[in-house]
Amino acid sequence: MKAVILAGGLGTRLRPITINTPKTMVPVLNIPFLEYVIRRLSRHNVSEVVLALSHLPQPIEDYFGTGSRFGINLNDSLEETPLGTAGAVKNAERFLGKTFLVLNGDIFTDLDLTAMMDFHSNRESKVTIALTPVDDPTSYGLVETNVQGRVIRFLEKPSWSQVTTNMINAGTYILEPDVLSSIPPQTNFSFENEVFPPLLEQGKPIYAYPSHCYWMDIGTPEKYWRLNKDLLSGRSNQYHSVAQVVIGEQNNIHQTAKITGPVVVGNNCTLERNVRLSGPAVVGSNGKISEGAVVEDSIIWCAIDIGPGATIRRSIIANNCRLGAGSIVEDSVLGDNVTVAEGYKLEPDSRIWPGTRVG
Repeated sequence: MKAVILAGGLGTRLRPITINTPKTMVPVLNIPFLEYVIRRLSRHNVSEVVLALSHLPQPIEDYFGTGSRFGINLNDSLEETPLGTAGAVKNAERFLGKTFLVLNGDIFTDLDLTAMMDFHSNRESKVTIALTPVDDPTSYGLVETNVQGRVIRFLEKPSWSQVTTNMINAGTYILEPDVLSSIPPQTNFSFENEVFPPLLEQGKPIYAYPSHCYWMDIGTPEKYWRLNKDLLSGRSNQYHSVAQVVIGEQNNIHQTAKITGPVVVGNNCTLERNVRLSGPAVVGSNGKISEGAVVEDSIIWCAIDIGPGATIRRSIIANNCRLGAGSIVEDSVLGDNVTVAEGYKLEPDSRIWPGTRVG
């Protein structure tokens, strides 16, 4: 089995943390999001993976290389202009040639891919679409099926009056290769709007594979933070830790620092006297949290410098940020290289673009 991962999105809703970092490379418990996706494919015996790339491809290519250290053979398919979900897969057609998986690169899920492959094969389906339940289906694409699981209707982003099911398109597909013949080359084309509905009208067998496993779309800072929190609390089978506090290597943590889990700390970090770090929280590598600083319920990326007595609560702080002594950041998202002046209290719900100095 082969797979295509759609990894070319701009990450617009995740800004400012995706200005310099591709959406698929945002760290989840200090590991790039895309690494979870690729390792899960390897566990389900997918041996060849194609990354459909567009926005900021270089960091992805540099990190994953040929894929050998993840147990797969990895190829890159670069789009000069965004081609949409179907257009991106058409662009990667030269790497395919048999039944293959397509995965949205911003979906974290525990979906049993092996069981889904068997389901697809047993029904001789042309397309199989994974489904997941959500509380509010109006922001997604609904998929209606009959009792055998065969799709009878698609409904994109319905109003509440149109909602007949809470099962939505979960962003994982299995396709037969001839489906690609209906997609024009080098054209922005969508599976959801321009491929699947016409196939359905032609009477082609399209089936849905429902699953109630863990599923999260990381498209917004709130959902990105929720994913980290869910993993720390054990809601997914892709992260297991007996310890409530996981500390990396070569850290310098003062004996008076108080760490309350669940917390993950990267490598080469310094936590000075009387620091208070309270979970759920994630701290990246090469950071410094100075004397008396407080970090609660937050995600901190790499190489951050938190000044004495500073406070961070319920926030996401990207790489190389500097928070002055006594500064306060709450309910906010800071891009790379942001500086918060000494003693300054940032307005709650702020979104600070990379390179900005505030206060």
